[in-house]
Amino acid sequence: MLLNNHTYFSFKYGTLSPKKLVELSVALGYQQVVVTDINNTSACLNVVRLTNKEGLKPIVGIDFRNGVAQQFVGLAQNNEGFLALNRLLSQHLHLQQAFNGRAPKMKNVIIVYPFSVVDYDWELANHEWIGVKVSDLTRLPFSKWKSRLDKMVILQTATFQNKRDFNAHRLLRAIDNNKLLSQLPKEEEGSLEQTFLSKEGLLQAFAEFPQIIENTIKVVDSCSIHFNYKGTGKSNTIHENKQLFGQSAEEDTALLRKLCYDNLKLRYENPSAAVFERVEKELKVINEQRFATYFLINWDMLRYAREKGYFYVGRGSGANSIVAYCLLITDVDPIELDLYFERFINPFRENPPDFDIDFSWKDRNDVTRYLFEKYGLEHTALVATYSTFQQRAVIRELGKVFGLPKNEIDRFAEEPSTSTKLDDIQRLIYRYAAYLHGFPSHLSVHAGGILIAERPIHYFSATSLPPKGFPITHYSMLEAEDAGLYKFDVLSQRGLGHIRDAAEMVEKRHGITLDIHDVKRFKEDEKVKALLREGQTMGCFYVESPAMRMLLRKLRVDHYLGLVAASSIIRPGVAKSGMMREYILRFNNMPREKPTHPILEELMKETFGVMVYQEDVIKVAHQFAGLTLGEADMLRRGMSGKFRSREEFQKVKDQFYANCATKGYPSTTINEVWLQIESFAGYAFSKGHSASYAVESYQSLYLKAHFPHEFIVGVINNFGGFYSREAYFQEARRQGAIIHGPCVNKSDYLTTLHNEKDIYMGFIHMTDFEERVAIKIVSERNENGDYLDLKDFVNRLSISVEQLRILIRIGAFRFSGKTRQALLWEVHQLLGTAKKSQPKRDLFGPAVKEFQLPKLDQNPLLEVLDQRLILGFPLCSPFELVKKMPEGLTFVNQLNGVVGKKVRMVGYLVTIKNTRTTSRKTMQFGTFVDANGDWIDTVHFPPVAARYPFRGKGCYLIEGKTVEEFGYVTVEVTYLQKLDDLQVEDV
Repeated sequence: MLLNNHTYFSFKYGTLSPKKLVELSVALGYQQVVVTDINNTSACLNVVRLTNKEGLKPIVGIDFRNGVAQQFVGLAQNNEGFLALNRLLSQHLHLQQAFNGRAPKMKNVIIVYPFSVVDYDWELANHEWIGVKVSDLTRLPFSKWKSRLDKMVILQTATFQNKRDFNAHRLLRAIDNNKLLSQLPKEEEGSLEQTFLSKEGLLQAFAEFPQIIENTIKVVDSCSIHFNYKGTGKSNTIHENKQLFGQSAEEDTALLRKLCYDNLKLRYENPSAAVFERVEKELKVINEQRFATYFLINWDMLRYAREKGYFYVGRGSGANSIVAYCLLITDVDPIELDLYFERFINPFRENPPDFDIDFSWKDRNDVTRYLFEKYGLEHTALVATYSTFQQRAVIRELGKVFGLPKNEIDRFAEEPSTSTKLDDIQRLIYRYAAYLHGFPSHLSVHAGGILIAERPIHYFSATSLPPKGFPITHYSMLEAEDAGLYKFDVLSQRGLGHIRDAAEMVEKRHGITLDIHDVKRFKEDEKVKALLREGQTMGCFYVESPAMRMLLRKLRVDHYLGLVAASSIIRPGVAKSGMMREYILRFNNMPREKPTHPILEELMKETFGVMVYQEDVIKVAHQFAGLTLGEADMLRRGMSGKFRSREEFQKVKDQFYANCATKGYPSTTINEVWLQIESFAGYAFSKGHSASYAVESYQSLYLKAHFPHEFIVGVINNFGGFYSREAYFQEARRQGAIIHGPCVNKSDYLTTLHNEKDIYMGFIHMTDFEERVAIKIVSERNENGDYLDLKDFVNRLSISVEQLRILIRIGAFRFSGKTRQALLWEVHQLLGTAKKSQPKRDLFGPAVKEFQLPKLDQNPLLEVLDQRLILGFPLCSPFELVKKMPEGLTFVNQLNGVVGKKVRMVGYLVTIKNTRTTSRKTMQFGTFVDANGDWIDTVHFPPVAARYPFRGKGCYLIEGKTVEEFGYVTVEVTYLQKLDDLQVEDV
């Protein structure tokens, strides 16, 4: 009977979650739940699912508004009506158009106009009604509409449960309007009248107008909506994704088989019987589960990517599939790694398989465009995520709403809410910040999820159009999956960008075309093995962090399986559990700290009896407890915590114990193995995922080993990685490159490699330097040749004095042989008081009077300071800037000879990792480089971290004790002091 209800998906207006809306409707005596959010459909799928569980009738619609001014409410009479409403809303959202006062004609839709906006001259069709709220009833007998009760229904807007909700609503409206609460216009907020009424109270309010009640019941009875939701077993699996790739299921099955066998010889020189058996097994399950189309869509997408020369990596549990390997979706051989296909697909799995496909950040948009064009806008959309209010951010927003000064907001936002020093306003802010925490604020775009549906996307949701130009749904992947829609993950990462750029440079400079997917060759390359063993992996995907370099050194990793294991045990869960240390001990044949049951030792020989992968859970459950592979994977998923409370997980757990008892294992053994599984599985990492990461690591490592300068330039130009830009330039210098600052005759917008080892920084690295100016510099140079000097540059380009001064200060005209001071004087001679140079294409430029300048002081430190200001770091070695270098220093290449002794070192700070001990005290790990460019890794225990804190970038005196473990030396710091830099007056 309440036809206009809002959830908090009426962004910055509503206050109820979909679940709360359903619960409140039941509590107030309604047999149906209506959801009509303002210009949004995010709650609809969830409300339908929740009402189905409660045995209630769901009705969905949309409250169409211009801002907060209600135009009309649309109610779907069925799914086709919902489709029509979604199309109408999407059209206006995409074009950012206001709604007209009158709704267009739509089939299977009820339109209700607010009593206050209906024009008496309107001819109302059968599907159009006038909506009356309780406060309208006093005016109704005196209005010209009093004789048209036959066209009236109840339209009592319901937004709040209580006064607290109303107060929160007003705060949200103030945030949305960027107004002080005291200045929020009344027309921008709702009223307390929008508090939910019980069914009894609503009927009592309209008791004198039984015809209006009857009309409302008539409208409610004419509306229904139904979606299929996934069940708990194979028979209830829902597939709303695109059903066919070709013309029929038989055609898809045949194509999948053909593609698989066509590429089998590409992947295996002499395929064994086990390979053929695995292929047939997977094809059978894929076809039974109706997943062939999903595989083929991914195959086609990647076929397009290969044709365009785009690099990609297929990762995730999809790497467990030999069919995916043969279709070139992944580069991980599941036979080589003994990967279970059931980790990817099994009869218990309700949702389709999940391929995570990474592309270069430069290429992903084009791949996305290809999918949208191939499958059509009507059936394709990006998945949304909900950006939510976080408590500390809400505190700041509410502080502004209440008119507090910024410094006060900053101060009390960091204070604990339990503080007794808070005044009334601050307590109010904390209270409502806690209440609003987690409320959705607006729609955002999922990192890479794309839906390709059999039905039109608008059958399930309206869409919005973010700036990137691809429509997004109004629901997240969770609501989509519940209704049988599963995303294709088209992701981006900068690691692939640097691989692609480096490979293109290699081809252009050396004429060598690299097959970046020839990972077998990379695995056996001796130079690659040497880099891995020594942890010389800076810039390489997933293996460049200080922790990973340390792990590689401790394990002396030089083979694929070792790298796959390292990629998994470095994960936080494994490390914190102590299993990473246990793995290292066993790898190095050291006395183990944790005993292992002999059965687990036998099952996991490859990892010395240590559970390293999610697949280990499947292996133990299958081979030790006798669960089927499908049941074992359900156990593995249940351990994640997300499914732990589900009934089906408990059944599998019971089956585990029952099977073990049948096999005759002692109860103590069963409990021991179960506890080991339970303590591990919640943080385990898919072996296929680790293997996929390792593949990309090998691609990076090969380029670094054989083409180090091209590789590091590729890393720099993709602006991704663990370290800062400065660190990568320093790494290039360590590898023998010569780093040059920006130059108008050598530099491009991005960083470039000249000759064999001259790296010229790109203009992009200059603070406050405009991209359009950089592009003009390069295009003019390419068209008409190098610039002769500053005068020639000014005559050929239109550039502001400010931009020109930046170029001079960074030394971009050093080829002219003139000092920076002389060039800055020359600017004034050339331009006078003009703010901008104007290009002159005269054959003979106008003469400029030459002035004899006095000898100008040249302080080299001023140049360094300008570099720091413009680039963020100096181009010289930072050790050259230390005011007074301490004596008696040890260098990294000497550490192996002084293990267990105290040392004094000077290191340039690269990065810091903060962590907390079990007693919640701050502990730190530092990463430095010494004057030779070698790494110093330091440990700062809580007393030292508290007494000698880091003080920003720069060189530090480090005193401490050297500690060696598994051949890797670190320094346990006892004293830390940042060294003073030279000042201008010192030079």
